[in-house]
Amino acid sequence: MELVDAICSNPDARSVVEYSLTPCFRRSYSTIAQAINAMKWEELKIARLVGPYLPRPCQRPYWLLAADVTPQSRPFAATLADRHVVYQANPIKGNKPITIGHEYSSLVLLPETETGVAPSWVVPLMVRRVASQEDKELAGSAQIEALLQDPNLPFAESFCVDVGDTSYSKPACLHSKRHHAQLVSIARLRGTRVLYRPFVPDPTATSQSTGRPRRFGDRFVLQEPATWHEPDETVTGRETSRRGQGYRVEIKAWPNMLMRGKNKPYRMPMERYPFTLLQVVRYDEAGNLACKRPLWLLAIGEYRVKLSATDIYEVYQQRFNHEHFFRFGKQKMLLTGFQTPDDSREERWWQLVHLAYAQLWMARHVARCLPRPWERHLQAMKERLLSPTLVQRDFGRIIRQIGTAAQPPKPRFNGMGRPKGTKLPPRPRHKVVIKSQQVAKPP
Repeated sequence: MELVDAICSNPDARSVVEYSLTPCFRRSYSTIAQAINAMKWEELKIARLVGPYLPRPCQRPYWLLAADVTPQSRPFAATLADRHVVYQANPIKGNKPITIGHEYSSLVLLPETETGVAPSWVVPLMVRRVASQEDKELAGSAQIEALLQDPNLPFAESFCVDVGDTSYSKPACLHSKRHHAQLVSIARLRGTRVLYRPFVPDPTATSQSTGRPRRFGDRFVLQEPATWHEPDETVTGRETSRRGQGYRVEIKAWPNMLMRGKNKPYRMPMERYPFTLLQVVRYDEAGNLACKRPLWLLAIGEYRVKLSATDIYEVYQQRFNHEHFFRFGKQKMLLTGFQTPDDSREERWWQLVHLAYAQLWMARHVARCLPRPWERHLQAMKERLLSPTLVQRDFGRIIRQIGTAAQPPKPRFNGMGRPKGTKLPPRPRHKVVIKSQQVAKPP
């Protein structure tokens, strides 16, 4: 408990051991490892802790969930098991955006906006490490599955919407969640995808063909406007960026579109699941394209008809709050700063940081706005919007006022330590796992 409080109240720590210098951490630095080891790993632990305090949706009739994967870079940890090549953004032009380490799948709740609170908050629910043999998108689908099947959580048997980036629009990920009738999935599509219109038989045709009935109609190639048919709905609106730049947004919607499924590793009949296709184009004040390429979105699920085209676009925009959570966790809470050769300890640390962020979210209404002298004239500070950074600055005062339920330390004699002459065996070295397809050599 004291370690979680220290993470919440010390935004300037440069390493995990510096959390022992926080006033609310009354123990020595050596107990940090003991606290991490003593934590019991449970996949739904955070969701069950924050579940009773989640605000029920009022502005919209559904719960909004988001799953995403972020890397844990460990290129020099030769004794850490199951390291593999993972994606990591690289700002140097020409370098490959990869690193060696682990990947973690995080599932969060995207809450509705509140008065006096910054709109960038999320509520962490689940986090788990993605093994090298696993599919990272299917790992996020498994997290949503576990969340919806727990009867003690408010998401079971409720209208839910999950939103993901481009990688979550592949057939395997979409098909894995279609047995939940109350779940709608929204994801971005790559601009190179090929979709299909539903096949409409010709009523004037008299000949009957044998074989399987045709399911797919004309092709809808996102790169070829000549293959597009007229949209069923066109919506035009305006939006303003955080820098005050105005844009005109044009949204086109095509309902009941289809995509081809897969046969491996199992049959995925995606022709059974039509979806709504959206094209979003932004124009600046002069009428020029603000982005080089349009944004393509899909919404799949039985309840998708309850969402308008504007709702789908706004839901996808809120997905970027998950990226803000990763950035804040890595910069201010040392989400990727714990160096250990034990992968189980690393997983516990990730869950501890997610739990600490959830505690900051719980304290959002009792924190004070404490801007730096050079931040007083920022628009967010003038509006007194409490962000995770501002709550973390004031959390030390909050914990001093309400106190902690942790028992005070009881100093004892110094341990005997290892006997003189003890030699520990070296830790085993693990090879980096590289995923590659085995190409059969010609005879």
